[in-house]
Amino acid sequence: MKNIYLILSLSLLFLFSSCSEEKISGEDFGTVEGRVVSAITFKPLENVKVFSNPSSSIVFTDSDGRFSIPKIKVGQYSFEAQKDGYLAKFESGTININSSTSLVFELKLSTSNNKPPTAAVLVSPADNAVNQSLELNISWTATDPETDVLTYEVTLRNDATSDVIVYSNLTEPNYILKNLKYNTKYYWQVSVSDGINSKVLSAVNTFTTSTFPNARFLFVKKINDNNVIYAGNDAGEQLQITTSATNSWRPRKNTQSTKIAFIRSSGSQNHIYTMNPDGSGVFKVTNAVPVAGFNPDFINFSWNASGSEIIYPYFDKLYKINKDGSGLTKIYQTTDGRFISECDWSNDGSKIALKINNANGYNAEILVINTSGTVINQVLSGIDGALGGLNFSVTGQKLIFTRDISGYENTNYRQLDTRIYQYAFSSSAITEIGYDKPSGSVDLDVRYSPSESELIFVNTSNDGLSVKNIVKLVPSTNSTSSVRSILFSNASMPDWE
Repeated sequence: MKNIYLILSLSLLFLFSSCSEEKISGEDFGTVEGRVVSAITFKPLENVKVFSNPSSSIVFTDSDGRFSIPKIKVGQYSFEAQKDGYLAKFESGTININSSTSLVFELKLSTSNNKPPTAAVLVSPADNAVNQSLELNISWTATDPETDVLTYEVTLRNDATSDVIVYSNLTEPNYILKNLKYNTKYYWQVSVSDGINSKVLSAVNTFTTSTFPNARFLFVKKINDNNVIYAGNDAGEQLQITTSATNSWRPRKNTQSTKIAFIRSSGSQNHIYTMNPDGSGVFKVTNAVPVAGFNPDFINFSWNASGSEIIYPYFDKLYKINKDGSGLTKIYQTTDGRFISECDWSNDGSKIALKINNANGYNAEILVINTSGTVINQVLSGIDGALGGLNFSVTGQKLIFTRDISGYENTNYRQLDTRIYQYAFSSSAITEIGYDKPSGSVDLDVRYSPSESELIFVNTSNDGLSVKNIVKLVPSTNSTSSVRSILFSNASMPDWE
């Protein structure tokens, strides 16, 4: 009997001993620690409710946005952060035994509770402002109730075209408008976005740019590989009026039509275009017959006085065309195949001066024809060297031109001693009138002033490489009263109307 009790006691002792060494499943724990911040400003959020699924303790963040949930059974959990006015955010986490798991929640404002920003108040320029610069800094103010980060969009229209320009994703309440047009009324509006609510539109304000300056001079500057046309005034101020993306040169203004004609590259050809004085309204005049000759830099054309027609050369032919591109007519052709390089039309419309030369620019002569193509004057012929710069006086009784008296001729059309001369139709006399030319320089592209009392032309070194300057001169037949002054540096192909 005692043996039976002993065996039973030992069995119970073994059973209890085995149970004490085996742990019950699910009793291992870990910890979750973390922080809740704004998804917009990344500032800490206080009193955010944080809990898990499967459920554990519910905790709230402190003033630094931090929270801690201790003694969570090991396993996979989904944690959720909730706060009024914000969208709930979920983050998954794995709880490991005796370890701390870190979580960060970035809460976005709830669209249902978030208030939109205020409409922008347009500050500068004032509404209906006039005489504004072509590069204008516009500014505005806007606020947001929740101090959300704001972005802006500016919409710009004008009363001259149907163009609508939108400047998007602006982060500052100001923007510099560039390349505005002269004498144009602009309409501008700003939309404000907080990234949550619909965009809020401002009122529409207007401003008008300044009028185009009375720039009577036109000339050309070289930008990279392109000729670019500028306008300027007596004070030496200058304004670019054609884009540097195209090759445009030889500007000629007609005051009656208030248009500027010029030559522009168009594919492999050169054509005559017109534009408004501010560079707008570009129109291609020639199409079937381009402008062509021995050297594009030394080709010239001319308006008639009223601005209704233009004459221009095409190798050995002279053409007339209406300013709208219609009425193309050949009015003259050389008898020996030489090229027409320059032409000028007198104000009374009775005479057309032509500079004729061979394919190299030499064997040159100056003829005067009528509009029927009949030669009425032989101004100059049978000389060596370069000729150019034809321009009638206001009355048409004089013709000015340039001539290289050195007689030098080479394949690069380099000129060594080019001077200004005047031909008088009444006496057929040719007189030098451009005295005091600096030694080693040349005078090119001469033009009369509108009053005929002054000249404008290009002076540059005869090396063909130096800077070209546009010079104004009071003409004289002696050096004592000849006065030169530089109007524009690094410029060529002048016009004065």
